[in-house]
Amino acid sequence: MMIYRNYIKRISDFIFSLLVLVTLSPLILIICIVQFSIYKFDVFYFQPRTGFKEKKFTIIKFRTMKDSFDQFGKLLPDSNRVTKFGKFLRLSSLDELPNLVNVVLGHMSIVGPRPLPIKYLSKMSNSQRVRYSVKPGITGLAQISGRNELNWSTKISLDLIYVKKTSLLLDLKIVMRTLMVLFDPTEAREISFDHYEPNFKQ
Repeated sequence: MMIYRNYIKRISDFIFSLLVLVTLSPLILIICIVQFSIYKFDVFYFQPRTGFKEKKFTIIKFRTMKDSFDQFGKLLPDSNRVTKFGKFLRLSSLDELPNLVNVVLGHMSIVGPRPLPIKYLSKMSNSQRVRYSVKPGITGLAQISGRNELNWSTKISLDLIYVKKTSLLLDLKIVMRTLMVLFDPTEAREISFDHYEPNFKQ
C-alpha cells in the first residue's frame, strides 16, 4: 500500500490527467468559448483550499456564477448568481475538469478526499484532520456514497476510511463508480462536493 501511495499513485495520476486533458481538449475549448461569452476573461474560478499535510493550494474550476450585487453592494445569494450554463456544468461536474491541472501540478490526486476551503480547517477536530494525510482528490469515497444525502460526520468517516485503506483496487473501484454516476443523469448530482455548507457538529 505504501509503495502505491508514495510512488505509483503519483505517476498514474500524472499520466492519466495528461491523457484526459489532451483527449478532452476539444470539449474544454468549447466550454472556454461559451464561458468567455458569459464571463469575458473570468473563465475560471480560483479558490484557496487546504491540501496535503494542510498546505494551501489554489484549486482551478470553471466559473459557474456571476458577480451580481444588490443595491447595497452586497453579493446576491448563490442561487441568484448561478448562470444556466453554470448549472449545466455543475450537474455534469464539467466545472471540475480544470481540477486535472491541479493533479498534473501535484496539488491533487484523481482519488482522495475532496479539498475543502481553508476556513473549514480550524473547525475540524484533530481526528478529522487526518484526512489531510493524503492528497485531496477530484472524486472520492464520500462522493460515490451519496454526497448531500450524507451528514458531515459520515463524509469525514468515509474520508478517513479511504486514508486507511488507500490501494490501487480501491481507487479503480471509485473511478469506475464515478464514471457510472457521471453517465447516469439521474445520479449526476452525487459527484460534486463543492456546492454545500458542511455541518461541523461533532
